Amino acid sequence: MTTVMGICRSFRDRAFARFFHCFPCLSDPARRSSWGLKVTLVMLHLIFVGILFVFDGDLIEKTKKEPWYTALYLLLLLATLVQYFITSSSSPGYVVDVMRAVNETNVIYQKSSMASKQPASSQNGSLNVVIEGSQSGRNFQGCNPSSWTKLVMDMYPPGTSIRSCTCSYCNVEQPPRAKHCHDCDKCVLQFDHHCVWLGSCVGQDNHCKFWWYICEETALCLWTGILYIMYLKANISRPWWKDAIMILLLIALSISIIFLLLLLLFHSYLVLTNQTTYELVRRRRIPYLRRIPERVYPFSKGICRNLYNFCCVRSSIYSLEPLPSSQELEEKARPYTCLDILTCRCC
Repeated sequence: MTTVMGICRSFRDRAFARFFHCFPCLSDPARRSSWGLKVTLVMLHLIFVGILFVFDGDLIEKTKKEPWYTALYLLLLLATLVQYFITSSSSPGYVVDVMRAVNETNVIYQKSSMASKQPASSQNGSLNVVIEGSQSGRNFQGCNPSSWTKLVMDMYPPGTSIRSCTCSYCNVEQPPRAKHCHDCDKCVLQFDHHCVWLGSCVGQDNHCKFWWYICEETALCLWTGILYIMYLKANISRPWWKDAIMILLLIALSISIIFLLLLLLFHSYLVLTNQTTYELVRRRRIPYLRRIPERVYPFSKGICRNLYNFCCVRSSIYSLEPLPSSQELEEKARPYTCLDILTCRCC
């Protein structure tokens, strides 16, 4: 008996080893868990939509008469799944990548003796690093190899200790708004949160993709819910168990719609005010935000510019935002007047 179990165990180990050799991306337990979540999400979409087409004969008849209606619905389903995979596979923007790009660029400019003629941006292949705010005129190319440290420290108020902005896990200097993610084990620029369903962080580089995914998912759930209600309202004799299944799925769909709508509204508010979930929820625990009043958004540049930076700036450009000065904070904290509204101060 022991020999048989040993043979079975050896055969199983060889089978797994051969499988992981063919699919090396699944050899990591974290990746297997991530792929499991992706497969689960795709299967949920196919179940909710597939049962609708299996049970609803009227929808099939409507498809024959108006194929464009069903084509649009299936196109939205496909676009939602594609957007999900694009978002989950995109990088949120890691601090170590930007630091490497800045330091490599400095070495190149040192060798070519062109440091004094370059603007305050770094280019490394397709990666651009731009310094925003009042300190954008400072030139950090051509400095010594520790120029990333100097660059980060210039973004904080004078007198800030380097230890207070150095990650104890990655041992890299974090610019403002960056945070270490314990799930990804990396520091993320403009860290928002770690999404379990995506299997990755939401940060500066993929926050826009994440918002569009939520928007498409919400629209798909609303449309599917309407089709479910139309099926249940139709006066057609059918087995009771079909109605029971559709009602249970509709309840689950309704809960998902409420959650997605709230999530979409919440992230839309964050976009308009240029905040992140981490900054909003843990504001009192972030040292450089602790003394700023609640209704003051230190990184907001106005609604229009916030939207432009969120939607229109290329994902290959990483924007590093220094902390606003006391004068800028006083200006942001100043109450709005009728003249401010007429002159579009909020924009």
